[in-house]
Amino acid sequence: MYGERVTSVDRPATAPAPSDEAPGHTAPHVPVGPAAPHAPAGAPGQPGAPWPAGVAYQPVEPDRFTRAVLRLHARAPRWAVPLAALGCVGLGITYALISDPTQSDPDARPTCLLKLTTGLDCPGCGGTRALWYVLHGDLPAAARHHFLFVFALPFLAWLFVAWAGNRAFGWRLPEPRFSPTVLGVFLAAWAVFSVVRNLPWAPFPSLYV
Repeated sequence: MYGERVTSVDRPATAPAPSDEAPGHTAPHVPVGPAAPHAPAGAPGQPGAPWPAGVAYQPVEPDRFTRAVLRLHARAPRWAVPLAALGCVGLGITYALISDPTQSDPDARPTCLLKLTTGLDCPGCGGTRALWYVLHGDLPAAARHHFLFVFALPFLAWLFVAWAGNRAFGWRLPEPRFSPTVLGVFLAAWAVFSVVRNLPWAPFPSLYV
């Protein structure tokens, strides 16, 4: 048998894979199959591997309340959600106008639990009174009771108008975009404001409500 030529029937020849190496350079042999030291990338059980064929996540059936909400949302007209949000805002404004928080006692219900127990202003203390003064056109008094609320009110109003107009009427109003940095700075300023308004040294007591 010596000297016989091995034909393609005995061992099929394979075309060499294209390589970016220089001519004459032979790529190192990489073992494949059971003798391979590591499983190839993308194999089941390896990071980034696809979900095995024929296996799928079982869908979670929504509960009765969720199904009812989804049906209501699908059947509701496009202006229903903005109208509901506007109704919530209207209820808050109506409460501020009727209750007149500027004339109520400090411990009148509903009251701030933190202020009732410790005497300190919480981050939201003075917001209802600031809203009352804004509705009556007294911006200095509103800023005196909650400066950051008065500062943020125009941005909140514009965000609501842009969102509601787009949702209900298809308006393409420009919506302000706030980066995480801007939001972080605002929250940090709110935290500082919440602390300094409780300090007993001048001029900080002027911020106490």
